[in-house]
Amino acid sequence: MNLPCRIVGVLDNGVDGLSPRALAHIQEADLVIGGTRVLDLFAKQFAPYAERRDLTGKLNQVPEWIRGAQTEDRRVVVLATGDPLCHGIAAFLQARLCIEACEVLPNLSTVQLACARLGLPWQDMKILSVHSRDAGEWREGAGPEHGLYGILRALHRHDRFAVFTSPDNTPDRIARLLVSEGLDDQFRMAVAERLLQADENIVMDVAVADAAERRFADPNIVLLWRTAARRPDVQFGLADESYRQRKPDKGLITKREVRACSLARMQLRADSVVWDIGAGSGAVGLEAARLCPDGHVYAIEKNAEDAAIALDNRRRLHTYNYTLLQGKAPEGLEAWPDPDAVFIGGSGGELADLIALSLRHLKPDGWLVMNFVTFENLATAVEALKANNAAWDITQLQAARSQPILHMHRLAAENPVWIVTAQRGPS
Repeated sequence: MNLPCRIVGVLDNGVDGLSPRALAHIQEADLVIGGTRVLDLFAKQFAPYAERRDLTGKLNQVPEWIRGAQTEDRRVVVLATGDPLCHGIAAFLQARLCIEACEVLPNLSTVQLACARLGLPWQDMKILSVHSRDAGEWREGAGPEHGLYGILRALHRHDRFAVFTSPDNTPDRIARLLVSEGLDDQFRMAVAERLLQADENIVMDVAVADAAERRFADPNIVLLWRTAARRPDVQFGLADESYRQRKPDKGLITKREVRACSLARMQLRADSVVWDIGAGSGAVGLEAARLCPDGHVYAIEKNAEDAAIALDNRRRLHTYNYTLLQGKAPEGLEAWPDPDAVFIGGSGGELADLIALSLRHLKPDGWLVMNFVTFENLATAVEALKANNAAWDITQLQAARSQPILHMHRLAAENPVWIVTAQRGPS
């Protein structure tokens, strides 16, 4: 049986931070793999015959390096910072080599060290990492494709965080994300710079807005903690008044009763991807996003004023897994990931094409849900569904709300709405 690849956790205090067993593996290795900085740090410990390989920019090649060395019965060591199984290289290698091909020798995580410096218990920390490619500055409303998106989603669901940074995705960039989303007054930040090095420095309890304007020594780790009480969100059934709407009243919001029924017909899961076509004030899409905390909603609205209102509702309701495109569908929809559910609230005269496109992109067992108030649009929808061999049904929903009349109350009818639901038919 081939010797296992030893994945050794190291810290910036060098040999002083290693167990005798870990140090022996490094000193006896035939092949040592690591980043530039750790290879230089431990260079004096390598055997004269040891081969060094720098993985910087070559991570995908590392499994093949290891396989090749193991077939030759060479002793392989991979140097990783801290605990290799905490946002480190170990999981990546185990997934490609199998667990039995690797032995992990962990060290203290830099999260543990940073929390120890600040006297913070770390068992409740949500640990995140942006130690990857340059994500670029955060753009309000960006989606899962952005490298900082995971931080924003977590900020809405947890109270304490530790974030592994990188030379590009820096503490000040993270702070600017919070400022952009209006969250800077809800958190405080600390930054542990150059842990275990001679110039180690802990920047303690700094305001997020101040952190956004300064630079920090690399390498570093960020700690964030919430200072304002987090109120649990209402997930379903928000009042119409919770949303800003364009005035005068043009019905640019799907009313609560229709919204509730439409969302129910979408069969949403926690990780659903949803398209909201004709977003209006954003009510359906934003409520869908709240029901899918691990998913994402992609919305489009052609009217610039309504799009601005929907974005304002996104911010006011602290709903961050929601991306809005201002434009006329179907432009831009082909770039979105395939949806688990599609809601069409407005079509801009492109209804038949939008139905065909939605059915084409729907995932298996996904649902298309549409709302109509006119005979003409209903008829167009039914013909388009038939033409695309879809399975469909129609529900007519009519609600009445109580209204005061003198010292009493009466019922005032809302406009009837047809809710059309469909799935892809057999191909």
